[in-house]
Amino acid sequence: MYQVDEIAYADERRQTLKATSVRPLEDHKVLVVFSTGEFRIFDASSLLKAPAFAPLIDDSLFKTAAVDHGVVVWGNGNIDISTVYIYEHSKPVTGCDSGPIV
Repeated sequence: MYQVDEIAYADERRQTLKATSVRPLEDHKVLVVFSTGEFRIFDASSLLKAPAFAPLIDDSLFKTAAVDHGVVVWGNGNIDISTVYIYEHSKPVTGCDSGPIV
């Protein structure tokens, strides 16, 4: 239980998960650094069949991946995906140091 602005919440307080850096990789994958300090690889290829993500088939658009307010976006924010979804559907990477991806 925790309290914020005099409102009591029964659940445990959770850190808001945010993406802090992203780097497009080959085969419609991205390397994402999360606010937890974790590096994870997300494979977006399974999403490309959905109309909202179909434009990402174009490699030049896919390579525009960026972070906007903690969310991975493409095409100047025209396409985005839930940070929690990326985290839950990605694989951890070991051997990476902390710091921004350039």
